[in-house]
Amino acid sequence: MLEVRVARKIAEAEGVCSFELAAANGAELPPFTAGSHIDVHVAPGIVRQYSLCNSPHERGRYLIAVLDEPASRGGSRGMHADVQEGSRLAIGAPRNLFDLDLGGDRYLLFAGGIGITPMLAMAHSLLAAGKRFELHYCGRSIERLAFLGLLNEAPFAKHLRVHVDNGPVEQRLDAAQVLALPAQGDQLYVCGPSGFMSHIQATAKASGWSDRQFHREDFTAPPQVLEGDRAFEIELSSSGRVLQVPAQKTALEVLLAHGVAIESACEQGICGTCITRVLAGEPDHRDQYLDAAEHARNDSFTPCCSRSRSPRLVLDL
Repeated sequence: MLEVRVARKIAEAEGVCSFELAAANGAELPPFTAGSHIDVHVAPGIVRQYSLCNSPHERGRYLIAVLDEPASRGGSRGMHADVQEGSRLAIGAPRNLFDLDLGGDRYLLFAGGIGITPMLAMAHSLLAAGKRFELHYCGRSIERLAFLGLLNEAPFAKHLRVHVDNGPVEQRLDAAQVLALPAQGDQLYVCGPSGFMSHIQATAKASGWSDRQFHREDFTAPPQVLEGDRAFEIELSSSGRVLQVPAQKTALEVLLAHGVAIESACEQGICGTCITRVLAGEPDHRDQYLDAAEHARNDSFTPCCSRSRSPRLVLDL
């Protein structure tokens, strides 16, 4: 865990604040790569993940941005209301689940709203690597787009294309045109609301982009509890104790309620913090952290969102 100080807090757009973080002791911060995020301990029991926006070549600061979500469970609301310049926060070391592969020839970056955050660091890295790229930044209106001043003054400003729904027709995003005729060395990265990413993904697929060329980062996950879910049992291998997981609760909620120590963070199946080894049973995977091959092995389980296809799961707890 690292203690940082909020050096600057800036209102970047409607509902979006940026936070510049510096080590509380004045030392350099741990290095990171484009696409990385940090765990921010907003308040006791509230940990949220935020993408690092600044150039990975910087070591004196981390830059993050937070959208004030109307349905906030305490994370974004706490960052906006309670965290001010001079505040101290505990953060985790940078982790990367959205790594930028610099082996491509040309890159298309698509950011929807707050999805601009990891793309800023990627643009810095692509420029430093001498890669060809375009950054397409999309939103409902100019007023809702964060970092426009920074982007227009950035060394990669000539690579920026801004698209807003209420702007001139010719300036709106034509995804099919931008994504047409992909070459083998092209790479596509997208981040933003799920509907936006699904639109880009569907258009890319129709335009001939392969799965290996497409990369996305989800900020939110589908609901953990769905209509039709059934109760199941969890057995703790260390003690043989069996816990009942009702249809309307997650396994993580049940484990924590019964005093089982298990680390968690996003509680949406995105960060991978709570992954637990499965010794018996068949999980119903609902996370977005494990890949298809890891799901097929059925030896890992994200209790924050996944459930069970079998009546009982035996966990390595």
